[in-house]
Amino acid sequence: MSSSDSMSTFSSSESTESERSKDRLLGDEGTSSMAGTSEMPVEVVREVREDPPEELEESNWPVKGGYGWSRLLNSWLNCTPVISKGVSRGIVSLERVSAIDRVCHGQEGATEKFFYMYMCHFSQLHVRLPLDDFTMGVLRALNVAPTQLHPNSWAYLQAFHILCQSLYLEPTPYAFLYFYDTRPRRPVTWLSLISRASISRLDAFSQSFKHFKDGYFKVVVKEGGKSHFLNADGSTKFPFSWTNNPSRYKDMRVEELSAGDREVVGMLLKFVDKLPTKGLVRVYNSVHPIIDIEGHMAQSGKKNLPLFQSLRKEMAAKAKAAGKADVPNL
Repeated sequence: MSSSDSMSTFSSSESTESERSKDRLLGDEGTSSMAGTSEMPVEVVREVREDPPEELEESNWPVKGGYGWSRLLNSWLNCTPVISKGVSRGIVSLERVSAIDRVCHGQEGATEKFFYMYMCHFSQLHVRLPLDDFTMGVLRALNVAPTQLHPNSWAYLQAFHILCQSLYLEPTPYAFLYFYDTRPRRPVTWLSLISRASISRLDAFSQSFKHFKDGYFKVVVKEGGKSHFLNADGSTKFPFSWTNNPSRYKDMRVEELSAGDREVVGMLLKFVDKLPTKGLVRVYNSVHPIIDIEGHMAQSGKKNLPLFQSLRKEMAAKAKAAGKADVPNL
């Protein structure tokens, strides 16, 4: 095993991989940022399904710049939805881009390290800055920049993360990727994660995630944020620019997983009914996350809620018995 329309006019690793990750790549290995390359080959993808009204409303951001954009970026930079609680706001700056900037452009001519992110990452998928180790690990394992991974795939990542936390599990990149194959192989455009039908546990966030290309901006890493995004040698913890050789995954075998990965996978495979990706993603904005998770579980399948409650109780007791004070939880 191994490693998707033109852009709008206005738009808003660890360097060394483990031998285990290298063994999983079907094609070229390693990170290849497109610094020095101004454009990536872009494939036109035409959707035939329409967004549900709520999706269209949530993602209908203005295409051109102006006061509204500046106000929106300011509000995101100065409130908790973008910057994780307890983290200094001096770690990044959110900057509007020029008319010629494209998310697939490299870092050429830049005096500061930066990467692009879409508006929908924050407005709909509730991504926080700085990115956590699990999220950066997934980007690194896939060898893609944040905007190169399709938003529906980001939704899977977000839902998986919060589900693991609610069950006292440490989310890991390869436990997550076990449930997916990657598409496309060539040519390189946006990378999508395709659920493996036989073991898929999360439903799709949206049947047709449109309009996300209409809004993006730069996340510039400030001096105070280098430790969050850069390794000690100055290399980035994940690709900041689009790459031409994303890692490819197909039918990952459980034998390829570490013991920790297998524990996470085995726990999630106990669920029979599909789990609600959109509901789990919305929990990031919740005041009472566990109560909301249980509510979404109850609506998504008859067996999900009692199983979730039972597993959570079991894992909490197990963590306490092991004296794990640092077990991630909500």
